[in-house]
Amino acid sequence: MAPVMRGLSITFPPEAEATRAEVRRFIDEHAPRGDFPTDWNRRLAGVGYVAPHWPKPWGRDASALEQLAIDSELRASGCPRPVNPIGIGWAGPTLIAAGTDEQQERWLPGILDGSEMWCQLFSEPDAGSDLASLSTRASRDGDEYIVNGQKIWTTFAHLSTYGILLARTDPDATKHEGISYFVVDMRSAGITVRPLRQMNGSADFNEVFLDDVRIPTEHLVGDEHDGWRLAKVTLGNERVSLSGEGALWGQGPTADSLLDVVRDRGGVADPMMRQRLSRVFIESEVLRLIRLRTVAAQLAGIEPGPEVSVRKALADEHGQHLMALAVELAGTHGLLSDHGPFGVENEMWPLGFLYSRALTIGGGTSEVQRNIIGERVLGLPREP
Repeated sequence: MAPVMRGLSITFPPEAEATRAEVRRFIDEHAPRGDFPTDWNRRLAGVGYVAPHWPKPWGRDASALEQLAIDSELRASGCPRPVNPIGIGWAGPTLIAAGTDEQQERWLPGILDGSEMWCQLFSEPDAGSDLASLSTRASRDGDEYIVNGQKIWTTFAHLSTYGILLARTDPDATKHEGISYFVVDMRSAGITVRPLRQMNGSADFNEVFLDDVRIPTEHLVGDEHDGWRLAKVTLGNERVSLSGEGALWGQGPTADSLLDVVRDRGGVADPMMRQRLSRVFIESEVLRLIRLRTVAAQLAGIEPGPEVSVRKALADEHGQHLMALAVELAGTHGLLSDHGPFGVENEMWPLGFLYSRALTIGGGTSEVQRNIIGERVLGLPREP
């Protein structure tokens, strides 16, 4: 029996209660009274709760229903989870899809428990949305590859132990066919990481220079020259991850957060502002329904397809609408870096507003998402 969709929420069927009870017992046993031990992430990964949909022994081969049940209990308990978004969301699924047993055993445990942070070395100064035009080269030299090139917009490169890397291994092949997919140790000689300071003051992104970096051949994922196919696996997971509930690529505030502030401050009298608040709320509910539709499709055994581009295109613009409206409601307080709507002291609003400018670019621009929708969903002619 599948979960029942009631309005905008999910009601779990009786058979999900066994899973929920199991999760509650685990939390009560390992974190009594909400006291989470220092090795909590390792314990959580050990029972497959970090990525329950992954195959055993890394996950639980969980159905979509089981995943929902596990997630609901973990959320209800307020338990922490490993912070390794690129490793868990993108690198891990690709290693499961194409990695050898040895590669999985070497890297998946550290991904799941968050002890080894990962980054993604895909975009280049002249190859962003047209990623297949990348020019970073990997030349075979015995049992190693020698890599030279530059990557940019690499999130968490300054914190990462490993990275997934696309590099051209056959310069004479067509641009989609001469690319290979590697795992690179970010501590390797020849790697230089330089932070890119953002206008909100943080430096989550970096440019990365690779000068004669040596990568062992056993770090090649899949077959040589087959990297573009694997890149599409990674990017498909990326677009799902970047269109989650929060307004800032699945993180941060939501429309409900803003409406809570408005209600707490007595609402707004201006009918035009009320209409704009309603519009932002409607956008958030449409996105929520799309997510529930995706869940329903997975419960029916249907894998997500190009519709993830619809979610991302809508979610990015919604995030910008939401954050712009929040700063406008802040009035002159919007000029400060630590105040939000109605002067509420909370830095997430002004910082989120500045960060939201990047939403329609990162993870594939909105224009690229619309090309995918037009070509693969609507059947329109390909972009010239």
